[in-house]
Amino acid sequence: MIFYRHVDPRFPFLWESADQPPARWHGSGDGPVQYLSSTPDAAWAEFLRHEEIDDAADIPGIERSLWAVEIGTPPQVHPQLAPDILLGDGASYMPCRAEAARLRARGAAGLLAPSAAVLADTSSGFRTRGGLRPARRRAESVVALFGRRPDLVGWAACDRGRPRADLLGRVRHLAGGGAR
Repeated sequence: MIFYRHVDPRFPFLWESADQPPARWHGSGDGPVQYLSSTPDAAWAEFLRHEEIDDAADIPGIERSLWAVEIGTPPQVHPQLAPDILLGDGASYMPCRAEAARLRARGAAGLLAPSAAVLADTSSGFRTRGGLRPARRRAESVVALFGRRPDLVGWAACDRGRPRADLLGRVRHLAGGGAR
């Protein structure tokens, strides 16, 4: 399967060292953990949420690479956490990290979770019929793969791109900000 990842264009599409800043599914020194999204919109939404971008005027200043990465079959390991933790803001990261550590200790190579950055009640993708039309909703997810992954192949979808401004309305922004 193909999953998507945004990255600063100066760097490779995957982390290779444990110097990775902590995030939802890993703490300091737990990395690398490779975060990938099931759709390009979910990848961009993760970036917008993380950077707390909620104003369309900020989008022209964004320059990120977007990669399509073949991961094979996604992990079938799902975190055993309540939805408010899985979809929560930074305050929910500690229980997520503990759950990821538990899964790694049991031998999991990664996990599959709902995207915390995408509002689930919004449409995903587009169709063409007299112009662009929203496609039906579908669950968008994040894969966190534990460790270095030199086996994965990625294709640069764009070298220096930015998300569409209309995507801001699909983002579950962190507390205190947001278009929704």
